[in-house]
Amino acid sequence: MVLFDRDGTLVVDVPYNGDPERVVPIDGARTCLERLRDAGLKIGVATNQSGIGRGLFSHSQLDAVHARIESLLGPFDGWFVCTHAPAENCECRKPKPKLLLDAVRAFGVEPAQCIFVGDKEEDVEAARRAGMPGLRVGRDLTLGAACEKILSSV
Repeated sequence: MVLFDRDGTLVVDVPYNGDPERVVPIDGARTCLERLRDAGLKIGVATNQSGIGRGLFSHSQLDAVHARIESLLGPFDGWFVCTHAPAENCECRKPKPKLLLDAVRAFGVEPAQCIFVGDKEEDVEAARRAGMPGLRVGRDLTLGAACEKILSSV
């Protein structure tokens, strides 16, 4: 099983995006996801979306953004979303591990059987706290290279 952060990992980070028309995939995202699906891996998204908790967009707008992402990148086996504002100090906001642990429970796997890919240090920290390997994409690791690492480990 592979979990991905959403913004900055699979799609270009547009802060507090509630508009599906502003969704732009990261280069190579569709190819990476297709290769993982072809290898028989389950794929989920675990994302902080505090724009809802901040009152900047609605749940229906979030659903529309996710539908647009799936139309561009293909289907995901699960979406795991923290909608709380940071001031709420919830248990599901990354870097806390609850969102990732909820995902592996939903898929019936152990954390060590999952890899979490994100673009921020808080993503890698959430993975560590959840007991799973984490990969940070960005300057030193492209999404395509992360995909290769994942495929070579299964």
